Amino acid sequence: MEEKNKEENNKIKEERSKKEERVRAITRIYYSNPRVLEAMAKFSQDREVVPRYFESFGKRPDKIQYPSDIMGLVNKGATSFHASEEIWNDPLLLNSEISSEEMNRLRKSWDLLIDIDSPYLDLSKEAAKLVIETLERYGIKNYGLKYSGSKGFHIILSGKAFPKEFDGFKTKEIFPEWARAITEFIFSEIKQEFRRRVGKLMSFKHLDKENQIRIYCTQCKNIAEKAEMAKLRCSICSLEVERRGEGKNKLRCMNANCRGLLEIIGTKEYYYCKNCMDTDNNKLSLSSNKYPELFKEIEGELADEYAELDLVLVAPRHLFRMPYSLHEKTALASVVMTKNQIDSFSPQDANPLKVKIVNYLPESEEGEAKNLLAAALEWKKTDRESEEKVYKKYENFEKIDIKGVTEEMFPKPIKKLLLGLKEGKKRGLFILITFLRSINFPPDYINQKAREWNKLNEPPLREGYLKSQIDWLFRQKRNILPPNYSNKNFYKDLGLIDETPEAKNPISELVKRIRMRR
Repeated sequence: MEEKNKEENNKIKEERSKKEERVRAITRIYYSNPRVLEAMAKFSQDREVVPRYFESFGKRPDKIQYPSDIMGLVNKGATSFHASEEIWNDPLLLNSEISSEEMNRLRKSWDLLIDIDSPYLDLSKEAAKLVIETLERYGIKNYGLKYSGSKGFHIILSGKAFPKEFDGFKTKEIFPEWARAITEFIFSEIKQEFRRRVGKLMSFKHLDKENQIRIYCTQCKNIAEKAEMAKLRCSICSLEVERRGEGKNKLRCMNANCRGLLEIIGTKEYYYCKNCMDTDNNKLSLSSNKYPELFKEIEGELADEYAELDLVLVAPRHLFRMPYSLHEKTALASVVMTKNQIDSFSPQDANPLKVKIVNYLPESEEGEAKNLLAAALEWKKTDRESEEKVYKKYENFEKIDIKGVTEEMFPKPIKKLLLGLKEGKKRGLFILITFLRSINFPPDYINQKAREWNKLNEPPLREGYLKSQIDWLFRQKRNILPPNYSNKNFYKDLGLIDETPEAKNPISELVKRIRMRR
């Protein structure tokens, strides 16, 4: 048994090594394209830029000034590049200990980055179209759209589209609060229609009506198509071969000295991916007949998780994959496109050797996004008012004795959250750390608990993201409550609520229990 496990581990390591070797070979060729380097260097100006070396990130802070800087990092092993949404006076003055006041002084502006990530590329397409429809409904015409390199899209809106001041505040200083509010608002606007489209897409277009099983390609996350493979045998020499599709005409035997005909003796179903090509034969689609391990099935009725959108909770110094950067796992380019290209887009269009350079960040008119900002803040105000009522109610209670609070006393949704998540982990982290902070747990406990929880996630969040969220929370002067149970973007979407909660918020529910015990 041990010998078998050892062989399997060696095989996995060998496959990873081959994949890494392939990605690095493509990397060196791709980044030698001067037009790619120029486009990336132009976008990098005044942004914090961090290279990724296949599995690990480079040092922070860092920046790129010239195309040669990118090639220098590639020669050191960099496979992809990630940039900040924030525009800085000098990114190199940033550090992990910097205060929010110092960051406000260093920050020149910030772009709104809407990160769309869904389990399947087809669903991300629908979400991207809905986000764009929402932007245009608020009078926004100048925005950028690009492929993430895996199964999602990045939509960007220049900071120039926002007024420099709004409601008495300098826009450049209210980050990430306003960026979060706009992102949450847009997702709340499209949620109902997105679910409707997901239901239609998954239930009718891709559902195998005979056995209620959907098969998807693990390479690109798209739903696979079903076809038939025919088995043929020669009537003279008994040679047996397989051929895709039955075919109407009989074929001659492939043995040179045989004059027999191949006859169909049976057929079997197989699945193929329209987006991915067989690496050994670029004329053929990737299929389960040759690569069964790359095709998996999803059984049962349509579930809410297919309509899951990973709402990225923007944090200070948040990074995203730069336009035209390669994806370190898929080796596809983060190509720029227009809204009219969304439906027809496939990962093949992100072939790094066929990439066409288009500007990702168009010039915006100042104030172009003012109506969107106003609508988002009004929506957020309504949502916050209900949270403030809970907060004020909580403030009137006597100080909670930390020693008396145990995990057994936590509300059911929090207990369920602590078991780990497969989807929506960033929202789950926000709930967890704001909950623990609101009941006065010390920083070291929150740090430890967040990391213990992260180990249970499939897969875990990156350490850098975890640290940035916790650091951001402890820099806030006002206590931030976890979202109310009524906020559908959180508890219900994450599957944390099985029954009607006892209160409006996990904090008020906990306080109520403590008071009853006392």
